[in-house]
Amino acid sequence: MASNSAGTSRLLPLAQDALDALSTAVPPNESFSYGHAYTILAEEEDLSQPAADDIIERLLLRGHLYEVDGELRLTES
Repeated sequence: MASNSAGTSRLLPLAQDALDALSTAVPPNESFSYGHAYTILAEEEDLSQPAADDIIERLLLRGHLYEVDGELRLTES
């Protein structure tokens, strides 16, 4: 299994596009709801809510997003 030195592999292109869309739409250090994330991903990436939910879960598991009190935040890069 190929991985980088940190033990994580690169994001799939769709997940990277979704992360880029969220990063562009959400101001730095701002939290946002799952609903807002679904709206952004529907408008910018033409994703249905189930597809967006899968991508958000992948971004959470990979550490690109984190959740605080039911709100999402982008991990600082």
